[in-house]
Amino acid sequence: MFGPAADDGASYPVGMTTEALPPVVDLYRPLKRSTFELSTTAWLPEPVDVVFPFFGDAHNLNILTPPWLHFEILTPKPIPMHAGTLIDYRIRLRVIPMRWRTRISLWEPNRRFVDEQLRGPYLEWIHTHTFEPVDGGTLMKDVVRYRVPGGALVNRLFVERDVARIFRYRLEALRRHFSCEPSPLDVDVGFRRLR
Repeated sequence: MFGPAADDGASYPVGMTTEALPPVVDLYRPLKRSTFELSTTAWLPEPVDVVFPFFGDAHNLNILTPPWLHFEILTPKPIPMHAGTLIDYRIRLRVIPMRWRTRISLWEPNRRFVDEQLRGPYLEWIHTHTFEPVDGGTLMKDVVRYRVPGGALVNRLFVERDVARIFRYRLEALRRHFSCEPSPLDVDVGFRRLR
């Protein structure tokens, strides 16, 4: 079964990894106009070797994604996670159904991983997850660099508010899953314009 075309115009079997895809994201490349960054931090009371595998199972996104997005993973189980893995999803953004394809660009178990959108609602979406042992638990940081059609105005009117709501839901879902209360180490969703 073949998934939607990637940005390079080719179509790949769902879940397939291939060297023919565009090169792995360069987080240090020059920023394009109207690039934004979201960041948030959560402390979880489990060690990294428990927390990282939870995030390493793409199907746990169902737990972390708000129901109003009607999120569905299209890539069949199991999804072996490593640099180059492709994952296809379906979401409904407001009332508009769309497909989303991400690639795991960097995979460093128990340390960090990066997923980047190859196809979806954003002009650019690069999500870095980092995991650090702190105070007997794990400090988990999300940093997302993104750009949207319509630039700063659309971001201010629609996207920033929606994305903040999604990541706040994610934090609450993590607290429920790991049975923990808010921590003084938690950092709420923040945004800044990079360019």
